[in-house]
Amino acid sequence: MDGTAKLQLKLNGRRNNKVADDKNINPQHYQQGKIQVIDFILDQKMSYLIASATKYLCRYPHKHKAGEGRLDDLRKARWFIEKQIEEILKEENIK
Repeated sequence: MDGTAKLQLKLNGRRNNKVADDKNINPQHYQQGKIQVIDFILDQKMSYLIASATKYLCRYPHKHKAGEGRLDDLRKARWFIEKQIEEILKEENIK
């Protein structure tokens, strides 16, 4: 069974068996400051890649895991930024 099939089974099970726990959908580290990151992203009409990087940059200091958990978010942000740079270079035919 591939990852997509596993995810689909997991999501179907949640839909059929119980209402999703709000803490899992919108954890505390999503709710820092006066506005949520998602509201800022939507307001700024960010691309997927930049929005993803922004999300990880804004949330990493508020994660409860020390060390690797926080570093993982910074690494994810860097990955999305590098991907955006690659896309710009392709669009502008820069080598």
